Amino acid sequence: MSTEAQIAFRDELIAHGLLHATDVDGLYAQSGVFEDIITRFDALVTRSGTADGPEVLRFPPGMARSTLERSGYLRSFPQLAGTIHSFAGGDREHAALIAELDRGDDWTGGQKATGIAFAPASCYPSYPIVARRGPLPADGALLDVQSWCFRHEPSVDPARLQLFRQREHVRIGTPQQVLEFRERWLKRGRAIMESMGVPLDIDVANDPFFGRAGRMLAASQRDQALKFELLVPITSTEKPTACVSFNYHQDHLGHAFGLHTADGAVAHTACVGFGLERIALALLRHHGFDPKVWPEAVRRALWG
Repeated sequence: MSTEAQIAFRDELIAHGLLHATDVDGLYAQSGVFEDIITRFDALVTRSGTADGPEVLRFPPGMARSTLERSGYLRSFPQLAGTIHSFAGGDREHAALIAELDRGDDWTGGQKATGIAFAPASCYPSYPIVARRGPLPADGALLDVQSWCFRHEPSVDPARLQLFRQREHVRIGTPQQVLEFRERWLKRGRAIMESMGVPLDIDVANDPFFGRAGRMLAASQRDQALKFELLVPITSTEKPTACVSFNYHQDHLGHAFGLHTADGAVAHTACVGFGLERIALALLRHHGFDPKVWPEAVRRALWG
């Protein structure tokens, strides 16, 4: 879909009162109807995973900057990361800031980085929490997590937000435990999305690693089939949008955060992530802007 078509879909969402524009691309206020779709889908994910007995954790949009640094994210995706800065001056610097505001100049030069970074994925803050508990029990750890996430990629495409919510299930344990988890959620995630009545496909994928070395990392990730994405056409049929991702990190995060299995081995990790805004947009694209007239099977799956 062309940029013009992306803008047209965004403008339709705004015209129907589902989204409200701000001065920044990829940042919108969301209506009660839009929020209700997300709430209902989120509850569907909860019902689908409850039998596994995960530990539930809910995070704010910010996490410790040290967690971002330890994760290796800045080595692979510096173009997407965001940190929180704050004014750190005195009266003189405050006066200079006001003068810059009055002139319409950039006033952010006096800001200093705080100890908080935006979470790029909702699973990241969970790893230090689990690591502080010591070695995992024999059956590993299973978490149900959610947070607002930030990735700096401004776009007119409403399916590419800068701030968005991710609902994830995270598995930490032995390679066998983690791979069994991923296979279970590959089937489960597909079944959830099939119940939404949208066209979909699952394909091997890679993350947007940065730079020349990143191209090698991306090729390796695809070759090892470490990442799968469930794709739904939202703003493009040629390049459908990843609405669900299935990621096997091997022992990377185990090393980064000191996660160990009961026998002392470095733990492996995997996660399945649902992009809640993207899924709401997929439903609106394929079933129309009024959820009251969506197909009965979809309404039954979401509203009961």
